Amino acid sequence: MLRLLTPFIVAALLCLPAMAGAEAWTELTPMQQEALAPLSKDWDTLFKKQQQHFLKMADHYPTLTPVKKERFHKGLVAWSKLTPEQRRRAREKYQAFSKVPSEQREQVKQMVREQEASKAASSVPPVMPAH
Repeated sequence: MLRLLTPFIVAALLCLPAMAGAEAWTELTPMQQEALAPLSKDWDTLFKKQQQHFLKMADHYPTLTPVKKERFHKGLVAWSKLTPEQRRRAREKYQAFSKVPSEQREQVKQMVREQEASKAASSVPPVMPAH
């Protein structure tokens, strides 16, 4: 019986380092909880590395203007709704964008906006006139 369970035990032990040291939502400071509120229901399921990333982001939260705080929260809400595959693609796009020289970033942003607008326009079915 132990022989049958060994692969499962090994797999479980391999996952432990990823969760080891992860912080429970209740252990966060009130400011961290305010900053990361959109992630509250999923917080305890995140890996330690993900939590650390979000905690670093939360460090800057108190210095943000109210408008930027709202944008920060909207970004977290959008992120929390993505599938793992969508998150992976978003990370890849971010990494690629970070390699673009700063003087060309605005041009790239504009190009992406135009592509997205074009896709949105082409996905809207044409309106048929009523007879």
